Amino acid sequence: MSAEETNRASQVTRSRLWFGFTASAIAWAAVGIAGPLITWQACTHHEQLGGASAHPAMRALNIVITLVLLAVAVIAGVLSYKNWRDLSGGGRLYQSEAKTPQEFLAFIGIFISITLGFGILWFGLPLTILAFCLRTR
Repeated sequence: MSAEETNRASQVTRSRLWFGFTASAIAWAAVGIAGPLITWQACTHHEQLGGASAHPAMRALNIVITLVLLAVAVIAGVLSYKNWRDLSGGGRLYQSEAKTPQEFLAFIGIFISITLGFGILWFGLPLTILAFCLRTR
């Protein structure tokens, strides 16, 4: 490995590299777990009184959790991109070749963040528009 590649690799810490790679996947899984749990809790709170109706606090909680986890995915994507730029020497993304494992991890982190960020958006968006209990029935 050349001295230039070693110097660039030392600028990016392992924690930054792994956060950029895994944070979006963890956020996507958390939205996937939290969404149905919040929906279930929201729709069953008045079921004894005649019909399911969504609690407004649960809707707000769902929106906040979705936005926070979407922000985590965006931050992870931006961090992965910065890591990749530092490691690759500022090349073009569409002409990229991962020459080191660290550069490959940062490069894949970009695409994981993009795809799972859209997954978080598409999973959380209907719950902000549609009534919770219509979704469960």
